[in-house]
Amino acid sequence: MTNITFSNFGLNKFLLKALHDIGYLNPSPIQKKCIPHLLLKKDVLGIAQTGSGKTAAFILPLLNNINLSVKKTQILILTPTRELAIQVSETVSLFSKYIKGINILALYGGQSYQIQLKNLRLGTQIIIATPGRLLDHIKRKTVNLSQLTSLVIDEADEMLRMGFIEDVEKILITIPKHHQTSLFSATMPQKIKNITKNFMIHPYEIIIKTNIKTIPDIKQTYWFIYGNKIEALMKFLETENYDAVLIFVKTKTSTIEIADILKQYDYNSAALNGDMNQRNREQTLERFRNGNLDILIATDIAARGLDVDRINLVINYDIPMDIESYIHRIGRTGRAGRQGKSLTFIEYREKRFLKNIQFKIKCNINEVFLPNSNLLCQKRLEKFIFKIKKEINFIKKKDLIQYQNIISTIITKNKIDQEILIAILLKLSQFKKPLVLPPDPTKTSIRKIFYKKNFIVKNKYFQKHKKYSNKMDVYRINIGKKDKIEIRHIVGATINEFQIDSKDIGNIKLFSDYSIIELSSLRRKKFLQNSKNIRIINKNINFELINKSKKFYKNTKFNFKNKYK
Repeated sequence: MTNITFSNFGLNKFLLKALHDIGYLNPSPIQKKCIPHLLLKKDVLGIAQTGSGKTAAFILPLLNNINLSVKKTQILILTPTRELAIQVSETVSLFSKYIKGINILALYGGQSYQIQLKNLRLGTQIIIATPGRLLDHIKRKTVNLSQLTSLVIDEADEMLRMGFIEDVEKILITIPKHHQTSLFSATMPQKIKNITKNFMIHPYEIIIKTNIKTIPDIKQTYWFIYGNKIEALMKFLETENYDAVLIFVKTKTSTIEIADILKQYDYNSAALNGDMNQRNREQTLERFRNGNLDILIATDIAARGLDVDRINLVINYDIPMDIESYIHRIGRTGRAGRQGKSLTFIEYREKRFLKNIQFKIKCNINEVFLPNSNLLCQKRLEKFIFKIKKEINFIKKKDLIQYQNIISTIITKNKIDQEILIAILLKLSQFKKPLVLPPDPTKTSIRKIFYKKNFIVKNKYFQKHKKYSNKMDVYRINIGKKDKIEIRHIVGATINEFQIDSKDIGNIKLFSDYSIIELSSLRRKKFLQNSKNIRIINKNINFELINKSKKFYKNTKFNFKNKYK
């Protein structure tokens, strides 16, 4: 078979219908190799980068083989992060939307146990989980894996990097032995090889090499995030010249939230996500193609197969998970021989990923800055004048006379100067986009100020000669160097469990039996309320508040060891 389609695999009609809805026609290389073996319930070892299509490669055959009459967990998918668990969960929901009676649940740290327990009682057949939270449920005996038939370990090398691989091994020992196992990883370190030897039965090995191509005819730019993202998005939309814009976000919820906000500010926008039925999806895309819709906010999966020539601007509101996804996204513009443009919002911690993209695609991505007040005022005035001229061409003279009479009456009866009245009416007509804006803050770079406050580099050495300006509380953690802990483990677990941003974490110092971490005093209540049941490298962690609002850099020789040992 030279031209293989998904129907060639023998997938059921419900899956094929869902694939047709989202524009999946031909399987990717990893899907061609994985699906037949997984349908036969064989073990599979896949070595491939994120973005190769491996999620569909394991989800489709497992959904095809599921027994809907069994209301217990049959499929377990392990992911290293909360974000990936949510994304995989949404993908499973998208592919299974025509399968009646299927229950899917994502289990991850930071979400209420009560919500998870309620859904587990309903009889969940597919669980997507982070290792730490799943182990907690196993210990509580709140999850039943006795009927498990398929296990997927996704991003195994990332599990290893984040210190979760021991948790994965514990889970593998706990669950029933007779099940199908799939493991996917971008690389194959020795610890991952040990898992394949100890827990998999003659796995079929698939190696997919990444083929990154250069991108022609697209002007690529990025903006370092500072301040409010949605406000920044609207400023860029005001000052960019475009026919149609495609904005990429990570989650279905974000598509709706951003579309609603843009509509409030009179942007002609709509959401595109996997929860939409086929009719609404087709209507939205048709409006986008024929020019009745200017801005589309979409997830990667929902935008799969989207081909609209009039798109000349792609905005990565949320950064893609990998380089191939970046290429797929911005490739939606620059069609039909036209030059396109892309803009990617980059957080400080994502700087390395930006460099990797530039290296792989062999193309410079230039930095742009937030449009200033002068430019915004100029653009708004141009649009306002355009509206006036357009109205002059269509308004009837008799209607205009009536309004002129009203103005004359206001001036005469209230003794208001005509020019002042015109200025007041102009101001009242501006609503949420005033024609006059306050000047931009000082000549000092806003970005430098913002990074100084929020993105101080966190490593095992204190930054000397600098004074940390944010108020931070000091916490003691009952884990240290003897536990083979690293700072990245503490940072990863803290961000995941407390659902906070990196700017809320200050410095971290490791000692033999314990560690010290700075956390924002603004989040103190949240830290104290949610500091239980946190695990780092397979150990229960306690966060003990030992000092409030300490400014570490008051004395660069400040010694935790003497004070807290």
